[in-house]
Amino acid sequence: MLLSFWWRSQVVSMSLWMILPLSLPVFIITGLWVVYAMALYNQHVCPVNNWLYNESCEEQLPFQRGPVLCCTLDNIPLISKCGTLPPESCFFSLICSTGSFMVMLIGLLRYAHVIEKHQNCILNTAGLSTGWICAAGLIMVGNFQVDYAKVLHYVGAGVAFPSSMLFVCLQSALTYRLAKTQEEYRTGHLRVAITLLALVALVLSGVFFCQMSFALQHASAIFEWVYCILIMLFYGTFAFEFGGMSGDTLLVLSRGGGVQNFPSSEHKAEVSTNHHQPDSLSML
Repeated sequence: MLLSFWWRSQVVSMSLWMILPLSLPVFIITGLWVVYAMALYNQHVCPVNNWLYNESCEEQLPFQRGPVLCCTLDNIPLISKCGTLPPESCFFSLICSTGSFMVMLIGLLRYAHVIEKHQNCILNTAGLSTGWICAAGLIMVGNFQVDYAKVLHYVGAGVAFPSSMLFVCLQSALTYRLAKTQEEYRTGHLRVAITLLALVALVLSGVFFCQMSFALQHASAIFEWVYCILIMLFYGTFAFEFGGMSGDTLLVLSRGGGVQNFPSSEHKAEVSTNHHQPDSLSML
């Protein structure tokens, strides 16, 4: 009966830690699509399936009526454009701010978990730094709308997009460096696949965004959505590691994150074995 209770407590503990990285993509992706739906309902942007744009319109999009809408470059459904005007701008700011906090928390716990199970390294420290830099850029993107604070918004985007790309690259490399089992290698393969797709989407989005063609800028918006979804899915893969996380991970943070202050589980087992060996020898 005690064994059954212990097993249930371990399963519950495991599932609770896994909820954190899984909740980030669910919250962000769902929230962004809700923002897009609100912007579309209020006719602040044109639908994603619209590929026809004009240089100018006789009437602004929010005041148009009818099945056929006249759209300009101001109505391209970029993520930032969807969250520019109220009421969707309020939700967009909330989503970005909450998502930024979750990104920082997941990055910090991932950093501590690597130290607990293995040891600290440059890749681990760099991964934490880039994750937090991305979170800072995300706050700027969400709270400085592109139509009202363009410079600050673009600074935030210029920080968030490259740093998020660098973060997934570092975490993919770190996964392979620490991998010992087939499951860990499969996780590494999955992360590399997501990273490569995200890199392609980011490059195409940036290249198309700089073009004057309406179709290419619309394609840029689609690739921007794809990139953000891929990055969120990458964060969701941390559920594999977080499933084995324990309360000792928090002790790593409380002790400053130094591996010399908090020995790994393998080292503790070795110390325990060596501690009991003299007793057995003395008995002999």
